[in-house]
Amino acid sequence: MARGSNQGEPTDWVTRAADDAIRHARQTGPEDRLITCASGASPSGPIHLGNLREFLTVHFVAEEIRRRGHAVRHLHSWDDFDRFRKVPAGVDPSWSEHIGRPLSAVPDPWDCHPSWAEHFKEPLQHALRELGVEMEEVSQTERYRAGAYTEQVLHAIRHRDDIERVLAQHRTKKVEPVAESEEEAAALADSVADAEDEVTASGSGDLARFPYKPYCRQCGRDTVEVTAYDDDSTDLAYTCSSCGYAGTTNVATEHEGKLVWKVDWPMRWMVEGVDFEPAGLDHMTPGSSYTVGKDVVKRVFDFRAPSSATYAFVGVAGMQKMSSSRGGVPTAADALQVLEAPILRWLYVRRQPKQAFNVDFGAEVVRLYDEWDALARKAANPDKRDAQVLAFERASATAAAGRLPTPKVVVPFRQLSSVADVTAGSAELVSRIVGEVGYAHDSVDDLQPRLGRAMTWTADYVPESERTTVRATPDEDRLAALDEDEELWLAQLLDRLPDEPDADELTTLIYGVPKLGRGLGLDDPPTDEVKADQKRFFRLLYQLLVSAERGPRLPTLFLALGSEKVRSLLRPPAT
Repeated sequence: MARGSNQGEPTDWVTRAADDAIRHARQTGPEDRLITCASGASPSGPIHLGNLREFLTVHFVAEEIRRRGHAVRHLHSWDDFDRFRKVPAGVDPSWSEHIGRPLSAVPDPWDCHPSWAEHFKEPLQHALRELGVEMEEVSQTERYRAGAYTEQVLHAIRHRDDIERVLAQHRTKKVEPVAESEEEAAALADSVADAEDEVTASGSGDLARFPYKPYCRQCGRDTVEVTAYDDDSTDLAYTCSSCGYAGTTNVATEHEGKLVWKVDWPMRWMVEGVDFEPAGLDHMTPGSSYTVGKDVVKRVFDFRAPSSATYAFVGVAGMQKMSSSRGGVPTAADALQVLEAPILRWLYVRRQPKQAFNVDFGAEVVRLYDEWDALARKAANPDKRDAQVLAFERASATAAAGRLPTPKVVVPFRQLSSVADVTAGSAELVSRIVGEVGYAHDSVDDLQPRLGRAMTWTADYVPESERTTVRATPDEDRLAALDEDEELWLAQLLDRLPDEPDADELTTLIYGVPKLGRGLGLDDPPTDEVKADQKRFFRLLYQLLVSAERGPRLPTLFLALGSEKVRSLLRPPAT
């Protein structure tokens, strides 16, 4: 027997969305019917981190419904029967000849997939598997071409006057969504353009705004005008403005087109029995797709619109707004090169869908890992279970995959990236050093997948100006200019530096040298004067070793370089 959320358990937006989806299912069918949570995306370009919110929002809600014991599916529609709208930057301008054709009929410019649509589906499908997202996928090209919607298409055409009344009513209410940034404004402009492509007039006179648009039989484009339609025979005549073709298609038997978007979407709600489907801000304002669809599905298809959640934009710090048709934007696959799968999931589940946020691939990555590790420690205490821990749990595991991959031995990301920086990305050397600084492990594999992420982040996302570059030769000018204190510190350090030190020895020695200069022992507590000397000494070491004022922790740096290299860079020239 299905169960609800437990009294006293922490709740979040996922809990409430699951409640709404279950309620919708019970109001539109038998209590034990399969609950459908739906997502949809048009593979018009790279499916970026903004698009990922569509998938993960549905995934988390379906997971919560499944946790309660209900039969549920995550149904994803690939809108690959949508038109190819424009040629993005980086693609041969000759591809403009395909504008107006279905995405599934446009060739892959890179010649590695059967079509444009498949080229952009595949990377996201792979990333979703890594993220633990399982879904039932359908291609709208296959559905329409197979005649799966023929009955509903004919029904919509018969009720085209009712549809037009709904659309006309909402045209007078249309309110453009307000963007909070230039990035959001660009996103809304792209979305509105996509939608308008689907609702422009496809005929004239009584056939104006005909709800079904065929693709031209000769050139494959949707640049057609309906010139006649026979309700009895379902013959539809059209002319194509691109190639001049004039012909007839039979809507009942020749599946050469599709419903316009604002009719297509609500039609699918009814056919698939959708109980929950989120949508971006651009689809949820008055006169937009979801608000129009609610009336169309009720008045034309006799179904109740699914419960929903409005989600806001996801951007990337320091980059322009992510538009899938423009290319050159970070995708889920890109993010998974730097972030462990649970952490990427956590970015989306810990916030209300309406809350916009940026993914920062800069220094924020280090802080993000620190925050995640702190939350993991909190989650280990059952007495501290709250909404934050609930988000951690949702991000960490799925019903089908169980716990998603995390390191067997958790080393702070800042430690791994720091070591990777000074070791030029040698996994074995990183492994050895982090073991010596207190993170015992049996093999490199115990540090994965975090180690690989840290190495990638250090190599690809840390600016060259912030990288640690070990000097190849001693800084003779600086060594020649040492003052009396500096000469003493270096002499004491070199005299006591073991050939094969461990991290504790190095820490004691490096912090202790200024104590020796003040007549104290290595283990004595530092005085204020010693603390000031330590700052000067550390700065001197960074200058001589990496030509900088600061860098990775000095014990770690010494371990990475080895005692012989350290001596070669710190030994003053013979006089």
